[in-house]
Amino acid sequence: MCVECIKSQVDITEGIPKQLTIQWCRGCNRYLQPPNHWAYCELESRELLTLCIKRVKGLNRVKLVDAGWIWTEPHSRRLKVKLTIQKEVFTSAILQQVFAVEFVVQGQQCDKCQKFEAKDTWNSVVQLRQKVDHKRTFLFIEQVILKHNAHSQTLNIKEKPDGLDFFFSSRNHALKFVDFISAITPVKTKKSEQLISSDEQNNAANYKFTFSVEIVPLSKDDIVYLPPKIQHQLGNMGPLVVVTKVSNLIHFIDPQTLQVGEISALTYWNAPFRALSSYKQLVEFTVLDVNLSGTTRGRYALADVQLMRSADFGVNDNIFEIRSHLGNVFNAGDLALGYDVTSSVFNDQDLIGIKHNQYLPDFVLVKKTYPAKDDFRFNRFWVLKPLQKEGIENPKNSDLEKMERDQEDFAREIEENEELRSKINIYKRENASQLKADRDKKKKDMGLEENDLDDQIQLEDLLDQMEINDQDFDDDEDEDDEDYDGEDYDDEEEDDDEMMD
Repeated sequence: MCVECIKSQVDITEGIPKQLTIQWCRGCNRYLQPPNHWAYCELESRELLTLCIKRVKGLNRVKLVDAGWIWTEPHSRRLKVKLTIQKEVFTSAILQQVFAVEFVVQGQQCDKCQKFEAKDTWNSVVQLRQKVDHKRTFLFIEQVILKHNAHSQTLNIKEKPDGLDFFFSSRNHALKFVDFISAITPVKTKKSEQLISSDEQNNAANYKFTFSVEIVPLSKDDIVYLPPKIQHQLGNMGPLVVVTKVSNLIHFIDPQTLQVGEISALTYWNAPFRALSSYKQLVEFTVLDVNLSGTTRGRYALADVQLMRSADFGVNDNIFEIRSHLGNVFNAGDLALGYDVTSSVFNDQDLIGIKHNQYLPDFVLVKKTYPAKDDFRFNRFWVLKPLQKEGIENPKNSDLEKMERDQEDFAREIEENEELRSKINIYKRENASQLKADRDKKKKDMGLEENDLDDQIQLEDLLDQMEINDQDFDDDEDEDDEDYDGEDYDDEEEDDDEMMD
């Protein structure tokens, strides 16, 4: 037979389906690879082409020479693959044929997205807690989580009076999240499991896991009394020290000698202690004179500071002289925040181990502050993105007011601490330029110079806000392809069969 007769009588594509269905999950943009594997593939990618070819039955009886995509509209819910195959039809006669296979994209939720939409089918929960009277630590952790997208695998997040609960569909995802939290703050973790169901015949069981993560009850600028054991480990440091930083380690400095030290989470939980005073007990002082002693360590300088309580102006003439580690920060006339140790009441348990020859300083300064800062900082030109979570049911008015105060204190700390700003994402507010101009004008009217606010936020350091809305697609499985205007491949090319002897 001649070539034309063989082409007209023999069809080597017989038995190969020309139209198939492929399942696609719109929630995570993954395609089903039977029986139960879901693979992420971009449109017209090599990975998606491989997945589609595997779905075509009958290719094992022919030789696949080439495969490629035929362009279709992205919204048409159709995929077209052009295949080139060869098959021996007669003795020493090989027929080559080109044909197209159409795949109808059918919407189907994967198991992960089903659990995510159900909200209640969780397998593991991470209970993050801190036993303090403020939420500053959690406000910071939320921003770090958002920056690193560490909550991408969570099914739900619930706010609790003393922390947050994170729900996961997999135990491995919960363990990964616990490791992330452990890398940014010292924690103590406890694990428990609850048996949900068991199959004795197949020796299988279903558990729910709970990870209790407790954060150390210390924050930056707290003052603590170190236990004798830790004092000895840090070279007889203290005993009264200031917390300068809380990361995966806890950093201290002795305001009397500039001696610094740090301890790990394991060391802390072996001999736990709590803060003698927190930021809510801060008192405002006015610096009258500063005499540097010449001793420095990094950004700290030891100095003798003469000061008085700002509230005592016009009431009495009590002037105090103390030693401080912030001598290079203060000048005469500055305002400072610190702790009045003389008028504070401490529990005996907090001062256990104190010796007769040891004494506590009367005052401890921890930071510099500025007069009437609320006047020009009220309308901020920056904003933080909140972590999407379920709030507390029926909160009390006092709890709402306390949360607003904590948010305001956290915002002030961001403005004053450049190192803190480097760890989170800060975004521009609408009309940020105008708001900053109004803020600078208020500063000028108050007589504040540009260098009066150290580490202030600059407009060029902020990120632009961007919202991405997912395009809605029609869920109808039997959507007609009336608007399809795909590129038709040449009919002559489809019938481009050739005989090779």
